[in-house]
Amino acid sequence: MYANSRAIYSAQLAPHERLEEIVRRHSEHPFQRPIAAHARQAYECLRARWHPSRPLVLDAGCGVGVSSQQLAQTMPDAFVLGVDQSESRLGRGKDGTLPDNLLLLRTDLVDFWRVLVAERVRLHRHYLLYPNPWPKIGQMQRRWHGHPVFPALLQLGGVLECRSNWKVYVDELAMAIGVLRGTCPGVEQFEASVPLTPFERKYRDSGQALYRLQVDLDA
Repeated sequence: MYANSRAIYSAQLAPHERLEEIVRRHSEHPFQRPIAAHARQAYECLRARWHPSRPLVLDAGCGVGVSSQQLAQTMPDAFVLGVDQSESRLGRGKDGTLPDNLLLLRTDLVDFWRVLVAERVRLHRHYLLYPNPWPKIGQMQRRWHGHPVFPALLQLGGVLECRSNWKVYVDELAMAIGVLRGTCPGVEQFEASVPLTPFERKYRDSGQALYRLQVDLDA
């Protein structure tokens, strides 16, 4: 059956008790892992297609790229970049010819985000759509806000939007932003009348609640 997606189960029912400690530590001790060559190559591919005068929209972890395609169609004045680490996912699931203002790249976000920061790229909008929740209590540091790369992610600016079917994830992200920026953005439950991703459609049609955070990091 189609609309049979299971809700996320976790023994963690609220934001992790060590969240603030971990976020502060990552802020005070910048991530030092060497950046892989493929991330720099991906940036050169972006430079060949995108002019900095055009607003840049990043669909981070775009999966099959359906969301990137929709964003490019609804924001024709922007340039949309969809990034995913899976070549297989990027190669399937989209309808028709890709818009001229869309580029899909295969690379690792942990390295690519840091390349963008080093190149002083500023984003117009930044989407984290249904990231892997890593729902076990001991997996918190695998979530983006618990990862050492998180401070770099925020440095890219723009309007950051995260969507998830696990409220704890979005609540933690809001708290992590508050730790580093002083103001904790709100989290809302929303109805996906026009789903952006196949996951969003399946979660909605399975009757699951969907949650969203939006914050202007340049405000």
